[in-house]
This record gives sequence, C-alpha cells and structure tokens, in this order.
Amino acid sequence: MREQTMAAGFAASFADYACDQGAKRDILLADSGLTETDLSDQDNRISEAAYRAMIAAAMKQTGDTSLLLRHTLESRLETISVVGQIVHTSASFRHSIEQLNRYLHLMANGKLTSGTDRFEVLHQDGGLWIVDHLDVSPEAYLATEASFARFISEFRRSFPDATFETGLEVTFPPPPHVDQYQELFRIPVQFNAPRNALQIDPIWDSPATQFEPGNTYAFGIFTRHADAMLEKLQADRSVRAQIESQILPKMHEGAISMDRVASDIAMSRQTLYRRLKDEGVTFAEVHDDLRQRMAIEYLEGQKVTVNETAYLLGFSEASSFVRAFKRWTGLSPTAYLNQAA
Repeated sequence: MREQTMAAGFAASFADYACDQGAKRDILLADSGLTETDLSDQDNRISEAAYRAMIAAAMKQTGDTSLLLRHTLESRLETISVVGQIVHTSASFRHSIEQLNRYLHLMANGKLTSGTDRFEVLHQDGGLWIVDHLDVSPEAYLATEASFARFISEFRRSFPDATFETGLEVTFPPPPHVDQYQELFRIPVQFNAPRNALQIDPIWDSPATQFEPGNTYAFGIFTRHADAMLEKLQADRSVRAQIESQILPKMHEGAISMDRVASDIAMSRQTLYRRLKDEGVTFAEVHDDLRQRMAIEYLEGQKVTVNETAYLLGFSEASSFVRAFKRWTGLSPTAYLNQAA
C-alpha cells in the first residue's frame, strides 16, 4: 500500500507549538523518526504516520489531548502552506473552497469517496454546511477535529466581527477533552452523527459576499507555485503506485505480467525490477497486496458476493480466492464478514 505523505510545514509548526507547551523536541523527533532537515522546508514531504507519531508523543508528554486542536486554532495556515496563501487571496468563500479542494494534496493525502471533492458546500434544511468527505474511522477523530478547527480559526482571524460557524456534526464520540469544546469551538456539537459537517452562516454563500481585497496578482503567483508543486508531487509517485494504477483496471483479467506493466509505464523489465527492489518490494507482492485490499473493500461494501469478488480480482475459481483470503486474513470471506458484523 502506498505510504500517505503530507507537507512538513504542519509537523514543523506543531513541533514548535508543542515545545512551547512543555514537550521536549528531541523526544518528538525520536518518536516520529523525523529530523530537523525533514522539517527545514515546509514543502518537504513527510510520512503522515510520522506526523501522527509526533502528535501522540506530544500529547503523552504534556498530558493534553487537545494539543492539536489548540494548535490549529492558534496557528495561521498561510505561514504553514502555500495553500493558505491561495485561500487568503481567493475572491469569495466558494472560490476558496474550490482552491482548497484543488490543492489539498499539497497539504496531505487522504482517502475520499470516488468522484467526490473532500469539502462540499451544501444547502440543506435551511442551513449552509461544509461537509468533509475524508474517509476516516471514528477513532481517527483528530484529523476531522483539526480540519473544522482550521476553517473556524481562519475565518475568526480574518473576519473577527462576523459570524461564521454555527454548529458542528461529527461521526466520532466525545473525545477525552470534550469539556474544552465549548471554550474552543463555541458552537453546539453533535457527536456520533452520520457525517462530518460544519454549519456556517448562509451569508457566506451569497453572491454579494466577496473577500476584500481580491489580490489577483498575488493569487496568480501562489497558484503558479502550487501548480508546479502538484506536478512534481505527481511525478514523484513511487513505482509501486504506478504499478497499482496499471493493475487496478485490469485486475479482473487475472494474471498480469510484469513485462506488460513495464511496457505500460515506459520502463524496461530490468529497470522496473531494480526500482521495485529499491523500494523493498517485488512485483508479485504489489499485485497480491492490491488484491487483498480490494477484496476487503469489495466484501465490506456488501454490494458483491464472494463469487463476484473472486471474478473482479481475477481469480479463475471462487475456491482459489477463498484460499488466498484465508492466507491474507486467517479467515474465510464469510467468517471475516461475520466477525466484522
């Protein structure tokens, strides 16, 4: 599975904040596996897992589970990422959301429902909502909590005399620091909701509500820089990711040769073998791991049968798929679904 990465600026800013709150920098770096060099440029790419490890280390040291939430509310996005500069030079609220969705991967990757942007502006039941479509488990509530805190902090700072946030729905249960929510969010919060969404004043989606001043010159500079970064990020994708993108639409065909994939990504077989070796994986392992992940996604979606899943993954017989699934999980597909239920 391809490693999820993010911009180092968020980790660098959080580390500075955590140290101001009493955390030890050497412990944060040691526990996260990051170095000062990693954090020296806000546009460097680091592992999202490393960032999460840093957050966990800081919370453990300070005993404050609201540390990331407080950092988000007290920091400025434009000092952390070029995306913040783009948002702050956007012409309107809708325009800023469009840019946020466009350049989101410069800040962090994330699993989204196919065909959707991460943030959707939705008029519903007389209210205006920002719906977050990031696919995270309730246990990973910190990412959801921080994403809405970022919206709130940026609008509070830019428009201190205007009302922005009015309510919040989150899929996770009350966190350990729920007693601080009223102080920090200052709005009603519904926990264990069916979606993650921030309700805002409808005035922000009015055609008459424009950001001032609209600095089109600065906006153009920032977006050109961001476009170049996006292009580089896409070009720097791992060979494994390139292989997966080739295999996935052809998976139902069954055996897919290394020679065929090498040709599709304009590499010789020898070069592909060498590049995979550098990444510590073989072609067969990439194919097998992708099959495993897709098998779990198909079955947990409960929209296809075991036989249909076997076909979609390119197994000639359902019995071969069942044997492979037992090797992956230790359970038959039916037992796995029963346990999940």
